Amino acid sequence: MASSLTCTGVIWTLLSLLCAAASCVGFFMPYWLLGTQMDKPVSFGTFRRCSYPVRDEEKQATVMLEQCGRYASFNGIPSLEWRICTVVTGVGCGLLLLVALTALMGCCISDLISRTIGRVAGGIQFVGEFTMSKLFQS
Repeated sequence: MASSLTCTGVIWTLLSLLCAAASCVGFFMPYWLLGTQMDKPVSFGTFRRCSYPVRDEEKQATVMLEQCGRYASFNGIPSLEWRICTVVTGVGCGLLLLVALTALMGCCISDLISRTIGRVAGGIQFVGEFTMSKLFQS
């Protein structure tokens, strides 16, 4: 199997795949914030939530729905900040996946990745990680 990567490039590819996978799993899981509400454990992420209150019209009361679900629409996400977080994190994950999959193809195809393309890919990775790390710090 021909490769356009050095040994360092192959290690970079494997680490890129691991980081992209971890970032995407973290993005899709609803366990960003954990807590309790109405004596029930609750959690939510950027566009998913588990155990959330709903209005029961028959009982005329608020009850906890103990299941996970997505918001019905993008505008259903509770605040503007969470909407921005969803978009920026999704873009960051997309950039990381783009670079990781391109590097993976470079392991299989000769002359696919040159020194310039490697540097550009590293810059794209930096932007992807930078956007995600800034969100998690705030």
